[in-house]
Amino acid sequence: MRARVTNSPGVDRPDLSTLFAATADGIDVPTTATFAVLNPATEHVVGYAPSVTPDQLDGVFAAAERACQPWQSDEGARRQALHAAADAIDAATDELSGLLTAEQGKPLAEARSEFTRAAVWLRYFADLQLGHEDVPHLDGRAAVQRRPLGVVAAITPWNVPLVLAVWKIAPALRAGNTMVLKPSPFTPLTTLAVGHLLRRVLPAGVLNIIAGPDPLGAALVAHPTPRKVSFTGSTATGIKVAQAAAAGLKRVTLELGGNDPAIIFDDVDVTAIAETLFWNAFTNNGQICRAVKRVYAHESIHAELVEALATIAASTKVGDGSDPAVRLGPLNNPAQRDRVAELVRDALDHGATVAAGGRQPARPGYFYEPTILDNVTDGVRVVDEEQFGPVLPVVAFRDTADVIRSANRGPYGLTASVWSNDLDRARAVADQLDAGQVSLNVHGGGVVPHLPFGGHKLSGIGVENGPWGLDAYCDLRVITSAGR
Repeated sequence: MRARVTNSPGVDRPDLSTLFAATADGIDVPTTATFAVLNPATEHVVGYAPSVTPDQLDGVFAAAERACQPWQSDEGARRQALHAAADAIDAATDELSGLLTAEQGKPLAEARSEFTRAAVWLRYFADLQLGHEDVPHLDGRAAVQRRPLGVVAAITPWNVPLVLAVWKIAPALRAGNTMVLKPSPFTPLTTLAVGHLLRRVLPAGVLNIIAGPDPLGAALVAHPTPRKVSFTGSTATGIKVAQAAAAGLKRVTLELGGNDPAIIFDDVDVTAIAETLFWNAFTNNGQICRAVKRVYAHESIHAELVEALATIAASTKVGDGSDPAVRLGPLNNPAQRDRVAELVRDALDHGATVAAGGRQPARPGYFYEPTILDNVTDGVRVVDEEQFGPVLPVVAFRDTADVIRSANRGPYGLTASVWSNDLDRARAVADQLDAGQVSLNVHGGGVVPHLPFGGHKLSGIGVENGPWGLDAYCDLRVITSAGR
């Protein structure tokens, strides 16, 4: 059964001319059931996605296995196919970006940016060389080769569904693997559409995209065929993925949660940095793993910074992402909206004050006002936990050693930032932060195709992007020779 987009009453219908299904072996996966996908701005149905069942996974993985050997054998064809995939995604931006906004909630400009970035990542990996080395060995030579793993599995989240799918697709296919990918059931439609689109440029079975509610994800990880599982999502689910993958000694890449600190020193120009800092926290309504989740501001500029951030929050237009004037859409799902509201209530119960926002608008949709919280400290849940939404606590600090300890406390270590006009001081503090990426005078400034991205502690295992991300989809093979 094909996914369908309907124009019945109470249903939001993006401007689509084609219907989409799950893809395996280059054709539709036959299904007998569907599940509804809701527009988080209206709570209306966007469309119905096909529900692939766990007992269909044998056939899907068999298609991926059949495609492995011919796909591995022609590196030039793989490069060409990835470039063609990038061109196809670029060409589909106008047609599909509205669908992404409808199912995810983000403003249309950000949805369009996902298509642009996805194409950039595909082209980067298409042109990236697989690293092979020839090294001295005794009286001869040894060749260290990178070989594809075979079939790999991927599970992607609802916050940046297309880009984070391509973060896995591009290096996996470049290395010579084939893939079975499952998007979040909150945002499957755009990924399914892209899977349909890429049938034109990828050989059958190379990229298989399926959808379905639980327990499909657990069955995908537990299936005996894939040699690796790449997962982006919550730490709690990532731990379950790692446990299930361990039974088959599958490799894992886990890009998980973060409670990312920004440390603002007393020598900054608050007026100059406030806008950048705000959007580093609130882009995509704060639903980005690398977003600023907590600000530590030196006590001498703390009040000024809170006021500046509150002014921006109060002036930011919130609404349906299909409105070009909207800067912040809804939260993607009611559970996330309710979590944000709960954390704000808890903070207020512990003495926090609302400098801006702090309310759920009386309207349909999963909206929450962009919120700045003052008078908060370590030990309050909104500071200690990952909120993943439009609320930002601003904590005052006095001592550098103390703020470094605060930034490093807790179980996460994804990204961090240090803001100061004294770059020597900023670098010295950055060297002491336990995070996979630390930026100076911006946050998340290194999320680009050519740099590794991954977390410390409970923020994940392994990295994505760059040659390091490509290596994660390879086995090493050594060939030795006794003579020159």
